[in-house]
Amino acid sequence: MSIVQKNNLISIIIPVYNKSEELKQCLGSILQQIYKNYEVIIVNDGSTDDSGRIVDEFISKFKVKDIRYKVIEQKNMGSNAARNRGLEESLGEFIIFWDADLVGKPEMLEKMHDALQNNPEASYAYSSFIFGKKKFKLWPFDAEKLKQMPYIHTTSLCRREHFPGWDENIKRLQDWDLWLTMLAQGHTGVWFPEFLFTAQTAHGTMSHWLPKFVYRWLPWMKEVKKYKEAMEIIKKKHKIF
Repeated sequence: MSIVQKNNLISIIIPVYNKSEELKQCLGSILQQIYKNYEVIIVNDGSTDDSGRIVDEFISKFKVKDIRYKVIEQKNMGSNAARNRGLEESLGEFIIFWDADLVGKPEMLEKMHDALQNNPEASYAYSSFIFGKKKFKLWPFDAEKLKQMPYIHTTSLCRREHFPGWDENIKRLQDWDLWLTMLAQGHTGVWFPEFLFTAQTAHGTMSHWLPKFVYRWLPWMKEVKKYKEAMEIIKKKHKIF
């Protein structure tokens, strides 16, 4: 396993649970990153599909490129527990929780890292992104808007020193909970105005995304009810009324 330079090292933490269909593209896009000073921490959270085999296939590729990696096997404990475990095992000055269904552009890490270097007051860098065929064009960091709605994706580059860890009791809208927690601690983000990654549609943290009109006109739908319940849990925790 290679010796890493910890200064400016990015730890890429990938929680995996039954993502064999998407994982090849995910790991392939990581290998194509222009920014080279990174390590890969994969947490297999009790997968029962071929995810483990896909990871094994990429280990040799990590070795060829002299990329530090670690694969952690654990029983299924949920995405936030897997993320926290990966965080414990990582070394980077910067951390990014890279969803297993995500494909990043080659310049993704480099541009997010540059954004943080150029904005020392920011604790994390986020970008616009694509979900399936839908483009989510975001906007500069807005604390008041963040209190109103979740708009920053889980996969954002964070300074380790400001990162609070994931609340393992939160099962939905974990990203919104995280950014609100950091906001309460005085930590804000900086937006990079490009579409730097695509989230695949089969699974993932946004797999239950629905068009706006559904929430307004079909409140009886099961997914709408679950989303609203999750919203209320986060609002109550962060005292947003």
